[in-house]
Amino acid sequence: MRKKDDTLRDTLLDCARCVADAEGIEAVNIRSIARKAGIATGTVYNYFANKDEILLALTEAYWKQALAELGDAITSDSFCGQLEEIFAFLRDRIDRSAGRLMGSLVNVEAAGLGRMESMQAALEQSLVRRMELDGRVRRDVWNETFTREQFARFLMMNLTMLLRIRAQNIDFLIELVKRTLY
Repeated sequence: MRKKDDTLRDTLLDCARCVADAEGIEAVNIRSIARKAGIATGTVYNYFANKDEILLALTEAYWKQALAELGDAITSDSFCGQLEEIFAFLRDRIDRSAGRLMGSLVNVEAAGLGRMESMQAALEQSLVRRMELDGRVRRDVWNETFTREQFARFLMMNLTMLLRIRAQNIDFLIELVKRTLY
């Protein structure tokens, strides 16, 4: 059995992304990706079992890239300002193409949720670090039953819900954070 080439896998995902951007997600399939990559259809099956697996990998790659770019998008000094910028960044990404990608994962929703958990955990850790770096956050607010990590999890759950319902702002959540942390 031949060893899989990670470079070719990345190329196939790039081809899938190009097809999705140019023709829509519904046009993404094994044949269209093989045609775009200039390879045999069977070669694509060496890397992906089906279209759902491609869309799942494409969604995961999209969110990894978005999280890598998130740091540059945050400019505020205050944790609350950063939280608003994170929400706006994520909402923009979902409105652009991530929402369509995530919506296409109907057949692999459980697997998609599992993979997204690791990205949410990374974002939670980022929130913890951001709280630690904001010198205005009261240090006496934390104890063994109310930790930064628990609060970051609470914030992520609420951000996720607000993104899911397509909220236009997070004013109430920001007010809650201000009253809790400052």
